Amino acid sequence: MIMVALLRRSSAILTDWDIWKSTNGISYEDMEDMQRKVIWEGNKQQIEDNNQGFLMGSKHFTMAMNKYGDLTAQEFQVLQGAMIDAQLAKRGKTVASRKLRNSAKKFDGMVIDYRQMGYVTEVKDQGYCGSCWAFSTTGAIEGQIFKKTGQLISLSEQNLVDCSKSYGTYGCSGAWMANAYDYVVNNGLESTITYPYTSDTQPCYYDSRLAVAHIKDYRFIPKGDEQALADAVATIGPITVAIDASHSSFLFYSSGIYEESNCNPNNLSHAVLLVGYGSEGGQDYWLIKNSWGPSWGEGGYMRLIRDGKNPCGIASYALYPIL
Repeated sequence: MIMVALLRRSSAILTDWDIWKSTNGISYEDMEDMQRKVIWEGNKQQIEDNNQGFLMGSKHFTMAMNKYGDLTAQEFQVLQGAMIDAQLAKRGKTVASRKLRNSAKKFDGMVIDYRQMGYVTEVKDQGYCGSCWAFSTTGAIEGQIFKKTGQLISLSEQNLVDCSKSYGTYGCSGAWMANAYDYVVNNGLESTITYPYTSDTQPCYYDSRLAVAHIKDYRFIPKGDEQALADAVATIGPITVAIDASHSSFLFYSSGIYEESNCNPNNLSHAVLLVGYGSEGGQDYWLIKNSWGPSWGEGGYMRLIRDGKNPCGIASYALYPIL
């Protein structure tokens, strides 16, 4: 009788995998459960290895298990919005780096954080839809509207996801941000109040009478020029950027200054919003806003190493709107 009770009790003990599934409201049939568990355990081990390196001083950032713990490689790719060939990326007019440098000299050595200045809306969550490009676009426009009017209005990513396909975007399958900007130049954009986010593609119901955002044009930062990018951040505001986020170290980033030696500045897989830069312990960093909810990273943000070598391609595809 005692033996049976002990067996029952041991079978009732929840594993870390069971607790993670319960926390995230996930359940699977037996076969898929086994496959997902293998992925999850592999990620858990990598997170632990990285954090051991952090404690030993060889890593400058920590990782943590999160809601993406059991994603397949294909699902992770969708999350990044990385379905478009980088060679086909639409570009546009480029601002002169000398012009940016002359305007930015007075900011040299300063810390820039647009969150503290009221330019940045709350951290949003794209869900399991490759719409990061839309969040990266709205974020920069939100910042410029605040700069001009003093009003911070959350703009509709869903408006872009549903309505900009004829401009060369692919809804939940990714896009390049210049194509999204083209749509806003020609149409305008509603707010999230009148056109809320669904994390899926649906028929477009844009109403120009409800548009709260209009832009005249946009400009690219000279490709790969980190100094020009810093100057643009200092003098203009939050900047639309694309980065290589295709590594599990990015997916499970938790805190600290992110550095990934396998990052490829030409493999731009994910769009984010650059909202500032600073320095900690003698190490410069970029401050980026992601669109994976506030539970990812440092409250939804990441500090990425800023070393003049275009880490993860932060300066490879950077642009901003002109109101």
